[in-house]
Amino acid sequence: MAHIAIEDGIPGILGPMKFRPETTKPLRELAEALLRGPSTLSSAERETIAAFVSSRNDCRFCQLSHSAAAAEHLGGDDAHYALVDSVKSNFASADISPKLKALLAIAGKVQQGGKHVTSDDIATARAQGATDLEIHDAVLIAAAFCMFNRYVDGLATWQPEDPAEYRPMGKLMAHSGYTRTQWEENEAV
Repeated sequence: MAHIAIEDGIPGILGPMKFRPETTKPLRELAEALLRGPSTLSSAERETIAAFVSSRNDCRFCQLSHSAAAAEHLGGDDAHYALVDSVKSNFASADISPKLKALLAIAGKVQQGGKHVTSDDIATARAQGATDLEIHDAVLIAAAFCMFNRYVDGLATWQPEDPAEYRPMGKLMAHSGYTRTQWEENEAV
């Protein structure tokens, strides 16, 4: 049961967003810019960073919904879901680019605390081809998802137990984005 009077049956971050809609627009716009806006990192890569950080924060809703969005951007089949899961369990051995591995290393340090990121981490990312903008965005995605994760879990929001329930959410996020409200779309979740 949520810590505050959030409408029953609305999963994860959607409940608090409906509870306080005046904060929803800027949060959604931030997610849209970070995960789907113009970037040399693909939406799949950015969603993977979000899922990875959320997994490290043990936020079930965010890590499963953004894992699903990443997998959907990659093609949506079971192999893509398995790839995202491999990143969350051990990104260093996952079948992803060295650049994404370096950015995930930075994101993992941001998740622990921003001061954990070192000049060597940045140099490693640059050596793998990461631009300043990509490094910036990896740090901001990690920082933002620490906030989103704490928002979801700090209010003890309802989160579906069955991982399969997150696949339609991921598909909706991947194809429709973050600036629409799901409860206005006939509660499509």
